[in-house]
Amino acid sequence: MPDTTPSAPSFPQRKIRSFVRREGRATLGQKQAMEVLWPKFGFETPDADASTLDFKALFGRDAPCVLEIGFGDGEALVDAAMQLPEQNFIGAEVYTPGVGHCLIRIEHESLENVRLSQEDAVVLLSEHIVDASLAEIKLFFPDPWHKKKHNKRRIVNAEFCALICKKLITGGRIHFATDWEPYAHWSLEIFETCDTLENISGKGEFTPKPDARLVTKFERRGQRLGHGSWDLIFTNTFKHS
Repeated sequence: MPDTTPSAPSFPQRKIRSFVRREGRATLGQKQAMEVLWPKFGFETPDADASTLDFKALFGRDAPCVLEIGFGDGEALVDAAMQLPEQNFIGAEVYTPGVGHCLIRIEHESLENVRLSQEDAVVLLSEHIVDASLAEIKLFFPDPWHKKKHNKRRIVNAEFCALICKKLITGGRIHFATDWEPYAHWSLEIFETCDTLENISGKGEFTPKPDARLVTKFERRGQRLGHGSWDLIFTNTFKHS
C-alpha cells in the first residue's frame, strides 16, 4: 500500500536575508560579557557545511530543546529558561549588544540551560540542527519589513514553514508573535497553507497571548504607541521517517 504521509517540501538555501546585521553601540559591560561569558554560554557553528550540532554535548544532558529566533536582548529567552529548567534553550541573535545583555542575565540568574548563537537562524536551522530535534521554535516580533517591496525579506514564507516542519519533532510547536497586524495575517495565511502545521486555536484564528510569554521591553514600547500584538501557535503533525 503506498505511503500517503505528507512530506515537507525540500528547503532551498535562502539567498535573501530576513534581517539587517546591526552592530550598534555595546556598553562596557556588554563588551566584557562577550569576552568573558561568550566562551561559556555561546557557541560557534561547526566549520563544515551541514555539520550538525550535538545538543547533548552542548548542554551536558539530554532534554527537550527550544530555539528562539531573534531574541533581542534576551528578556523572554531568560524568563522561559527560568520557568522551565527541565528544558534546554538555544537563542539565535545577530545583534551583538543584545547578545551581551543576554549573557549578563544568564550569568546573573545562574542558568545552565541556555546557549547562544550569532549565526543566521535560517542557516543554523537548515545546516546545523538535526531533523526532528526541536520541541518548540519561538519567533517573537521579527522585522515585519512593512514596505511591500521588502515583503520578500520576511522570514515567514513557504520555505521557512517546510524547514521548521523538518526540524520540529512530531507534536512540536511554532510560536509566532508580532505587533504588525498585516504581518500577523500574512503569517497566519502562510502557516495555514502548510499541510503539516495545525493551528491550536482553529483555522483562521489567532491565539490569546499565553501567560507564559513575557511582555518584553520592545512590546511594552509598542503598547505605549498604541500597537496591538498577535500570537499564533501551530503544532507540527509531520511524521518523520
